[in-house]
Amino acid sequence: MKYKIADDARPQLALLLLATAITIALWFIPFADYLVYPIRLFVTFIHEGSHALAALLTGSAVQSLSVASDGSGMVEALPSSWFSAVLTSSAGYLGTTAFGVLLLVLIRRAYSARIVLAGSAVFVAVMTALFGLFSPLWNVFSANINFGSLAFTVVSGALLTVGLLAIARYASARAAQFAMSFLAVQCVLNSLSDLKTLFFINAPLAGSHMHSDAANMAQATGLPAFAWVLIWIGISVLMISVGLRVYAVSQKRKNYDLPFED
Repeated sequence: MKYKIADDARPQLALLLLATAITIALWFIPFADYLVYPIRLFVTFIHEGSHALAALLTGSAVQSLSVASDGSGMVEALPSSWFSAVLTSSAGYLGTTAFGVLLLVLIRRAYSARIVLAGSAVFVAVMTALFGLFSPLWNVFSANINFGSLAFTVVSGALLTVGLLAIARYASARAAQFAMSFLAVQCVLNSLSDLKTLFFINAPLAGSHMHSDAANMAQATGLPAFAWVLIWIGISVLMISVGLRVYAVSQKRKNYDLPFED
């Protein structure tokens, strides 16, 4: 069975490769982190939002969602069960990768970039309002609420929402398509980069006791944190491979001569 890049995927693939090249180039440019700072915060909202959704879907109560100015984040939840704790802890990195892969699939299926960007804006807005503002205020006496972090979460979430909606509304169709491709690449590459960092932090003999999702998994399951990082990396690579296959590859069928055909 042979595969090739689908002809109708080539224009989309060009935008994706451009977005990837720009992303990689920015890694080597001094102070380029400031240029993609809003994107970094967006990826953090996806990461923490994935934690919050997993907690809700497994019956847990989400007390707060916060995003810090350094790009880190935290979700405080009260796990309803061991399964909820495990799924919620795994949802951050895997959810971010899955979101990036979903964008790739939506691009390939020719969904409107404007609609996808607007949907992303709604997701950030809902996460900000429900878990970044209302939940912390509702649980102000039972949760550890940092009002400085709460303010930054609400302001950054609001600005990201407005920015995404502005691109969806006013950008040209090609610019919106590029923005969608850029977000997909950023989610996928940032997730893998964060997993790489997490692995080195939790590698054997590293001696780190830093609080992390992997540390939560180790506490819940007894399996070492670095082993969970390897599992997450493997699942992420599998998701990305499937997403790229759906995005850019089509099956090439062999043609056979039929008998008695002129």
